[in-house]
This record gives sequence, C-alpha cells and structure tokens, in this order.
Amino acid sequence: MHDKILILDFGSQVTQLIARRVREANVFCEIHPNDVSDDFIREFAPKGIILSGSHASTYEDHELRAPQAVWDLGVPVLGICYGMFAMAVQQGGEVEPADHREFGYAEVRAHGHTALLQGIEDFSTAEGHGMLKVWMSHGDKVTALPPGFKLMASTPSCPIAGMADESRGYYGVQFHPEVTHTVQGRELLNRFVLEIAKAKADWVMDSYVDEAVARIREQVGDEEVILGLSGGVDSSVAAALIHRAIGDQLTCVFVDHGLLRLDEGRMVMEMFAGRLHAKVVHVDASAQFLGHLAGVTDPEQKRKIIGREFVEVFKAEAAKLKAANASAKGAKWLAQGTIYPDVVESGGTKTKKAVTIKSHHNVGGLPEQLGLKLLEPLRELFKDEVRELGVALGLPHDMVYRHPFPGPGLGVRVLGEVKPEYVTLLQRADAIFIEELRAAVDPVSGKNWYELTSQAFTVFLPVKSVGVMGDGRTYDYVVALRAVQTSDFMTADWAELPYSLLKKVSGRIINEVRGINRVTYDVSSKPPATIEWE
Repeated sequence: MHDKILILDFGSQVTQLIARRVREANVFCEIHPNDVSDDFIREFAPKGIILSGSHASTYEDHELRAPQAVWDLGVPVLGICYGMFAMAVQQGGEVEPADHREFGYAEVRAHGHTALLQGIEDFSTAEGHGMLKVWMSHGDKVTALPPGFKLMASTPSCPIAGMADESRGYYGVQFHPEVTHTVQGRELLNRFVLEIAKAKADWVMDSYVDEAVARIREQVGDEEVILGLSGGVDSSVAAALIHRAIGDQLTCVFVDHGLLRLDEGRMVMEMFAGRLHAKVVHVDASAQFLGHLAGVTDPEQKRKIIGREFVEVFKAEAAKLKAANASAKGAKWLAQGTIYPDVVESGGTKTKKAVTIKSHHNVGGLPEQLGLKLLEPLRELFKDEVRELGVALGLPHDMVYRHPFPGPGLGVRVLGEVKPEYVTLLQRADAIFIEELRAAVDPVSGKNWYELTSQAFTVFLPVKSVGVMGDGRTYDYVVALRAVQTSDFMTADWAELPYSLLKKVSGRIINEVRGINRVTYDVSSKPPATIEWE
C-alpha cells in the first residue's frame, strides 16, 4: 500500500503540475475536486493534503472551501495561492483584494526559520535575509493571519506571502512552487511531502510493473481483452503491460487511418506482432478516413470525423472478433491507453469548478456502445511515468521517448482540407526533418537535437509559392518546420536550432520531395501561439 498525498483542486489550470512534482518525488498522489465529501477524505487516508490555486476569489465564491475533514484529519496541509487564502479564511484570518496585483517574477523574503523553508534560498541580502525567486499570480492578499499562525514569507507589495502554524503542520504560500519559474519550488514541495508529511518515496515504475500486472490479472481473470493500438506511446505501453499480464487473452486492433508518420504502420506491426508476439489485427482504413475528410477544412470538424470513424472501424472489428470467437463469447474487456491527464482534463475528476481544457475520445462512451467492461491500466500515470514504465517493460527507448503525436495524426498537421497527396508530401518532409534532428549532435550537451527538443514536426501549408529549380520555374507547396522546448507543455519556447541544421533540412526536403519548393521555420512561442497549428 503506497503512502498518498491528496491534492484538492479549486479550479487552477496548473494543478496537474503540483501532482507531477509530487510524483517526481516518488510519492503517489491524486487530484480530486475541492468539494469531495469528508468521508472520501477520511477513506483516502492521505499522509498530507495540498490545496491548489484558483481563478476565483475567496470573498466572491463562498462555496469554494476545503472540506472540514481537511482540518480534522490531523495531517499536514499546504495551501498554494488560493489554497492559502482558503486556509486563512477557514482558520479565522482575513483576505481582501490587493491594491497591487502580482503576476510574474517576484523575490520573496523568508521569515521565521520554518520547517518548510529552512535552508531553502536562492540568495541572501546584505542584511542576511534569505530570498526566493518565485512566480506569483494573484489579485488578493491575506490581511490578517489566523490565530496560531506566524509570518513565513513576504514581498514589498505582499506583506503576508507565506504563513505557518507549525503546531498543526499548516503552511500557506502565496507563490506557485509547482511551476518551473519558482527556482526552489521542487525542493519546497519535496520538503513538505517527504519530511513534513513523512510520505514514503516508494512510487517507482520498475516495481510498479509487478503491481500493475497483478491488478490486471485480478480484474480480467480468464476473459478476453481487445485494445485499440494507435502506435502512440500510451496505447503501446498499455498493450505491452496487458500482454505481459495475460498474453494471448489480448487482441490488439491497429487501425491505420492513413494519417500516420512515414512507415509507422510497418514499425508497429514489427514491434507488437514480430517482437512481442502479440495478437494484432491490422486494419487499413485509410481510404475510409480520407474519404470522409474530403472537402472538410475546419480543424475541430476534422478531429470529430477522425474520432468518429475510429470508433466505427473499431466497433466493426470488435464485432468480427466476437463472431469469430463465438464459442468463447468474445471479448469482455475494452482496454484503452487513457492516462491521468486525460482523466483530469476531461473533467473525469467530476469537479464542478475546474475548467475543461479539451475533450478526449478515449474517456467517452465506447465501452457502453460495445457492451464491454473498461480496462485502463495507465489511468493513474502521467506521461513521464508511462515512458518509464515502457522502458521497464522492455520497449525500445526510441519508441517510448518519441515526441508527442496528436490523436488525429497528420490530419491536423495538414492545414485545411486533408488530401491524400498532401499527406504523402508531409510524411516524406517530416521524416527528413526528424532524421536530421536525430543525426545532428549539439557539441555542448553531447545530445542530438531530437533529444534536445520536446516536440518537433512539419506542417503542410495549402498554399503555393513560385520557385526556380535548374532553369525552370516551379509553383509548388510550402511546409513549415516546428520545434519547441518545454518542461510542461503549458508554455513552450521555439527551439533555436543551428542554422546549419535548418539549411540541411531545407535543402533535403526541397531536393528530395517533389512538390515542395519552400521551407519555413516557425519562431512562435506558447503563448501566444499553441504548439500544434490546428
């Protein structure tokens, strides 16, 4: 049984970052809405509780409070930004609108040598005050400490930027330790989780394999499982894990929608059918998908069509498997590569306060349509944990650590209408870009540029430009190269690739991919741009 940290979400868009930092300390945690019941909190039995930030104000939304069990349980509590405001108000302090709102970088002075901040600083002043470089995002302020609390941190514009009641293990910070801009944020969260809450650091993927295999065997028994294999990291790791647990009781259905990267279908089949000896049904549905996409230009409509057709193809294949295996009554389980961010972003935690970021088709109603039970062995894992698990299962490092690839595939990297000839051009251009990123090594770090970028890809632009090749005029298509660096994908900087690398990629694409005569490089950061173009 793992020690657990409970994170109560008040609607912040960065609550997931808190959970990721806790998991990076090898401690299990879960995010749940702030309005869970007292019974839920008692049954969860956390070693400590973290209260997230929020877009709301404590004096505007009087329902946005922590359940009473948070304060009755007798475990340490850390309030972050709004979480500190909730702690202050519920413990008898006062919160008011700030005269000076703080959004961005700030320097915080530590006070009182509390257990949370003891020995943690970025620099000290001439007077010997310990200082922290942090990220602020608030428009309110605590104006009166609750009884029993003492000052823990301050800024010139925010006299109470941190508070503590160490007799009860209550700590509040106005800044956000979960974001990378707070330099000592990880150290602060580790201090709270490991030393103050005293949670065991036993959440490690190598040992999790046996635990997950045992759980799958207990759930499934001797029944059959089908899984939609996309070739992406999540479904691939789910397939490898389930195959490790139940072997030939698993049948993978690989739906090739014609929007995969170059040669990806062949590579998926070689890995799962060839190396892992898993049962894989390969369905070439490219004509069906591209037929339904003909004439469609709206990005959201394209996504809906691709998601809808995937479900239809998968349902048809599942029915065939059931008919072919009638004596065994067919599959009883549908396995999916749902991971924890999918659940949180889709409102799977059922919070009434969090804003839905995006919908995911793999948290929808497919199991009900197929009459199958749902098996989601990765549901509690973040992406980096899924990758670690894949390596522990013996999947190739290059497969597990590939850059993220959108569910609709190249359907959202061909801007506007998706035509078969556009997809072919994009596949070839993108393959050249990735090949050269892997081949180019940065002399300072010793890593190749694929490893140094978080996501890199090519976008097909449905416009033509005039060019000249040899003595002839060309009028061909344009592609844009996109490469970003990020730690959390919530913000991202465009990667400053060497000019020599960009020159080589451009030259190869124009010379080797007939139909493209111009290559551009996207130098937009997120925000204001997004990473994908559609």
